[in-house]
Amino acid sequence: MVTIYDVARHAGVSAATVSRVLNGHAKVDPVLAERVTTSVSELGYRRNAVARNLRKSRTSLWAVIISDVENPFFTSMVRGVEDIALAAGYSVVLCNSDENPEKESNYILAALSEQMAGVIISPSSNRVDDVKLLLDSGCPVVVIDRELHGLRTDTVLVDNEHGAEQATAHLIDQGYRRIACIGGPRWLSTATYRYDGYRRALGAAGLPLDESLVRFADFRERGGYDAMASLLDDDAAPDALFAANNLMTVGAMECLVQRELTVPSDIAVVGFDTIPWADLIRPTLTTVSQPAYDVGRQAAQLLSRRLSKPDADTTHVVLPTELQIRASSTRR
Repeated sequence: MVTIYDVARHAGVSAATVSRVLNGHAKVDPVLAERVTTSVSELGYRRNAVARNLRKSRTSLWAVIISDVENPFFTSMVRGVEDIALAAGYSVVLCNSDENPEKESNYILAALSEQMAGVIISPSSNRVDDVKLLLDSGCPVVVIDRELHGLRTDTVLVDNEHGAEQATAHLIDQGYRRIACIGGPRWLSTATYRYDGYRRALGAAGLPLDESLVRFADFRERGGYDAMASLLDDDAAPDALFAANNLMTVGAMECLVQRELTVPSDIAVVGFDTIPWADLIRPTLTTVSQPAYDVGRQAAQLLSRRLSKPDADTTHVVLPTELQIRASSTRR
């Protein structure tokens, strides 16, 4: 049987675009819409199965769409969601977008076609069209970790800017002056706020922002490694590093080990995110800890409330971070 994914591949578009065309959404490029309708005709796609699903009542399933299943932050966060969901009588389906907007679109389409009761999502980009499809269908959505502007959704975040400012200010207080920053993708709100916190701490201390000390990567381990290598290869000569997430911290430290540089004697390091083994390595690692489990619990509580009170005002929750100072950033 021909599926909506077959149509998407044939037309060279995302499955979410096919869904929008089939459901009559006006904001679709006419050229793309024509390709979709042509593919539907040529493949003989029939919507009967989807139509049956749309007539069903919603399931007792929640979709949790996260951006990177390998990140320990999301592991703990999903556990918080699951504990609340099970107590409320729901089961959780975990979807890993792998920081890929197209994979995310496909999961959103699956949540629609399977009539999920609700969706908790950590967006992989700042696109809002796919999430709007969920809202337009009556499916409640809670956005976590990263903001999506222009939509009426409940949101649970952490205070990224303050956490990054604390981390950078701590390095300044320890006497470091050439503090490098490895930031995340600049289109993501978390990366923007953490970079803003870094800059604000420098400004408060009267230190200039040196662009040669700044790199932007992809929130992945390899990205952190490459960014650290670039700083060293370009002779940026940082005496300290603030890395804006846990996986990039791991990559940066791997690079330092391979270059035979010692932490903190040659370069101090502070990471962002809870890292489970931060107390086990030597030197122990200073981190900005996020309440990942509580983020998940809060998101699940908001989704449960939204299901019982669809017209309630939206809620915007910002949870605090905590700087946990260890040996990697302190002067001996």
